[in-house]
Amino acid sequence: MAGARHNKADTLALRRQLLSSSCRLFYPEAPVKVVRGRGQYLYDEQGAEYLDCVNNVAHVGHCHPLVVQAAHEQNQELNTNSRYLHDNIVDYAQRLSETLPEQLCVFYFLNSGSEANDLALRLARQYTGHQDVVVLDHAYHGHLSSLIDISPYKFRDLDGQKEWVHVAPLPDTYRGRYREDHPTPAVAYANEVGRVVSSAQEKGRKIAAFFAESLPSVGGQIIPPAGYFSLVAQHIRGAGAVFVADEIQVGFGRVGKHFWAFQLQGEDFVPDIVTMGKSIGNGHPVACVATTRAVSQAFETTGVEYFNTFGGSPVSCAVGLAVLDVLEKEQLQAHASCVGSFLMELLQQQKEKHPIIGDVRGVGLFIGVDLVKDQAKRTPATEEADYLVSRLKENYILLSTDGPGRNVLKFKPPMCFSKANAEHVVAKLDAILTGMEETLRSCETLRSGPTGLGCRAAAGSRPS
Repeated sequence: MAGARHNKADTLALRRQLLSSSCRLFYPEAPVKVVRGRGQYLYDEQGAEYLDCVNNVAHVGHCHPLVVQAAHEQNQELNTNSRYLHDNIVDYAQRLSETLPEQLCVFYFLNSGSEANDLALRLARQYTGHQDVVVLDHAYHGHLSSLIDISPYKFRDLDGQKEWVHVAPLPDTYRGRYREDHPTPAVAYANEVGRVVSSAQEKGRKIAAFFAESLPSVGGQIIPPAGYFSLVAQHIRGAGAVFVADEIQVGFGRVGKHFWAFQLQGEDFVPDIVTMGKSIGNGHPVACVATTRAVSQAFETTGVEYFNTFGGSPVSCAVGLAVLDVLEKEQLQAHASCVGSFLMELLQQQKEKHPIIGDVRGVGLFIGVDLVKDQAKRTPATEEADYLVSRLKENYILLSTDGPGRNVLKFKPPMCFSKANAEHVVAKLDAILTGMEETLRSCETLRSGPTGLGCRAAAGSRPS
């Protein structure tokens, strides 16, 4: 079988020998060796089937036959750089333009989301003539040096915050500064951005851009309050800066109600730059930046061409077109809305049943389940979340965590994820949580410790 040339132990040994330990595995104590994928499922070397609840890269499903076919057929015909005329790149740009507000009419094609955000930073600085960037706390925008610098999720563990980076509070209405009981959280959080901008200006700094994931993912599957982006844009554009919407995790119909997640903020909001990656190519390395004519023309005045060897190749654009075709033919945006709402309902029922579930939030097939040790204090249940993910893996369900406390279960499955899949996952989640609660109730450490984690071994031995 392709992908299974070594037994699992040998593959792991070779990886440890040849790859850096900083290149981490999921489930490091018991990693999964994956050799095949189809739809919303992954298969290990023994043929065991795992339900994939987190792989938003395989947007329309692992190894979708139409996407694979498009890449194969174009590979047989031509694959070269974009300095030659070719129909695929203009057809693809036109198709993308039909999904976006008309102001976003100029496209750059690249290989990865990190490249897209790096280019967005360059575009913003050239257009504004400014240097500084405002970002949201806990944000992650990519692995290039330029993006580590604007990703609090990363730079706080490395060299710290640069003087040209300014961090605004994450608009989290569950555990942030302004919560669900605040009368106007969008206004309150936007005013925080305004204060950050004013503070920077008082120090003589000039803002080039505000970067935000349209739905902050690493920050904990956050849904910003409606109207927040429009209000932030007033502060940002008033400072002569541009608004960059990072759609790398959440674009292409994932939110169900709209094709792009920034559209959840209302029809009056249009970003100046949109970045795309991950799901755009269903696993093929494709990325894109869409921007306005004014921003692109300012970039052109440098006299320095923009060139990307592999970005916009005939194969990459054929793949991108195929992904759009599948989204349309299989009505996956509407599917995401229907299945996502169904999954949210099931998870809300679990919230009523299990006190460890503090919050269920999401839209479409972008959902977070915030686990807490205490409902009132909302203390992150980090260890419990890790345990739960491990138990789900034992039940052949792949899920992961995010958020500053690593306590938010994140659902970002392939868009073909079904209602039956949702029922299956929630049934297993219910069984594991019930087992944990029964074990904790019988444990002497329940009252003497914060969560009774000393009983985890017993909880882990319970059937699910």
